[in-house]
Formats: sequence, C-alpha cells, structure tokens
Amino acid sequence: MPDLLIKSPDISDRIFSLEFARVTERAAVAAARLRGRGDEKAADKAAVDAMRRELNRLPIDGTIVIGEGERDEAPMLYIGEEVGLRGGPKIDIAVDPLEGTTLCAKDMPGSIAVLSMAPAGTLLNAADVYMQKIAIGPGYPEGVVDLDASPTDNIHALAKAKGVKPHEISVMIMDRDRHKDIIAECRKIGVAIRLITDGDVVGVIHTTEPEETGIDLYMGIGGAPEGVLAAGALRCVGGQMQGRLIFDTPAKIERAHKMGIADPNKKYTLNEMAAGDTIVSATGVTDGALLKGVKFGKEIIRTETIIFRSATGTVRKIQAEHRKLDKFDSE
Repeated sequence: MPDLLIKSPDISDRIFSLEFARVTERAAVAAARLRGRGDEKAADKAAVDAMRRELNRLPIDGTIVIGEGERDEAPMLYIGEEVGLRGGPKIDIAVDPLEGTTLCAKDMPGSIAVLSMAPAGTLLNAADVYMQKIAIGPGYPEGVVDLDASPTDNIHALAKAKGVKPHEISVMIMDRDRHKDIIAECRKIGVAIRLITDGDVVGVIHTTEPEETGIDLYMGIGGAPEGVLAAGALRCVGGQMQGRLIFDTPAKIERAHKMGIADPNKKYTLNEMAAGDTIVSATGVTDGALLKGVKFGKEIIRTETIIFRSATGTVRKIQAEHRKLDKFDSE
C-alpha cells in the first residue's frame, strides 16, 4: 500500500480516485475472463469476489449502501456489508460489480464494472428494488424534466430548452414490456429511440455527452443500485435526474420502513441520491460506446476506466496496461 495513501486517508485526496479505479479494473478483468461463456452467475461471482478483495485492501471504513443482495445471499456484496481496512474515513459505497451480466455472458457490447463512493450518509440507502428514473445531461435550467410528467410533456419541454423540434430529441429506453406504453408515446411524437437490453448505468451516463452519444434523455424503470450509481456520475458533470423507488408489495414496503424510508413514494432529486464529494469509477468489461472492454494479450492486460469526481467536476479516462499476469488475480 502506498505510504501517501496511508498517511492521508481522506476521500478528498486525488490519489483515492486511482485506488477506486483499481477496484473496478480488477472486477472487470475477473468478469472478462468469462466473457461469452454463457454463465451469468459465474461471471457475476468472479466480479464480486475481485471487487470485495480490492475494497478490503483500501484504508477506508466503508459500508455498502447500495448492493446486489442481502446478508444471506453471499457472495454478493450485500447492503450493510462493511469493507475496507477500517480506521480510515467513513464512506458510503454503491456497487454493481458486473452491470450487464447477460451482455458479458453473451459477449455483447456495454458490460461494465462500476462503483460509487461518497462520505458516509450522502448516498441513498435503499433496498435492492426497482426505480423509476428520468435523466438529462448538463446545460439545462433546473426542472426542465419531471418524473411525474408524461413522456410527451418532458420531450416537448426538453426540446424547447435545447432549441430544437421535439422530433429531434433522442431518447434511450430499456427494451422491456413494462416500457411499451412509453415507447409507443415516444414513437407518436416521432423522436428517435435507442433501445438497450441491459445496462442502465451506462444508459444514464450517455446523456452526459449528447453530441458524442446522440442521447438527450433517459427514462424508464431499472434497478435502484444502477440509479444511485448513475446519479453519482451525473452529479459530477452537472446533469439532472429524478428517481422513485418502487415498493410494489407489502413486504417491500415494510422493508423500506425498516431501512428508514418514511415515504415509499418519495421522488428523489439528484442531490438526494448522491450528495457530498462523490467519485464514480467504471471499467469496461466488453466493448461499448462508453468504454472499451478488457483486452488480453500474451504479456499485458489492457483496461479502460472512466472516473467522475463531483468535487472538481472532472471526468478522466484511464487506459491501463497490467503486467505480472500470473499475480494479477491474487496480488
């Protein structure tokens, strides 16, 4: 462990960004070894094990507030799990060790390993449920879109703010039966829709660079962990996002109350999902529009990682070459 990191264990230190990148790099490489093998669970477990191992090497007092499971569902990184060497800064952590497990298993574009970290108490602590979401990138007046408005109203409002016709807006939506009414309404307006099969963290992040990605608006229902992770990235670049957790059974509502969620119908703003100094790190597993996937060479493993940091408003891409391949999975 570098002496500098031990002497100054504070999330505000820039060197922490590199350490967080190391965590997602290791998870991505572990999952990438199982690309195209058709075994989603094995790939996910490999990513989880690698991410847990690297988190437990950091000088932090970390708690998983958004994860993939509960305590009795190990080996998942479960909500409430404590990670790190302890004694360092208290940190909230949201993780998705392998977003797009199906994409990885089928070696399709867009699978990533991703995590978000922020000071304790500043990331939304919620159960692993679905979340209704709407998101746009930076450069618009606050409140241009609203989770409770219709797709038509949101598209018209965004088009007006952007200075274009409604049919010139591009929308990204997950290709699910639950979205058929939203898709139909968007088709009626004539907007371009890009449907994705998985990976709504990447979907939301696409709105941060509409000139590059061609995506102005993201909406629909996806996972709550992915929502919090995406909110962290958007906050770093000045985008807008709203979300509502979906507790559709009495058991889930009871669970929400136990977690301190007084209003299960609350509409969360971006800053309520991710506050404080937020850092988001994502590493490509398979090639995608956002990141290149892991490349295995004879003597080198290549990875590409993107890091968002809200304190400085910076977005960095790191292309890394990893040697000592025989030690990579255990060092």
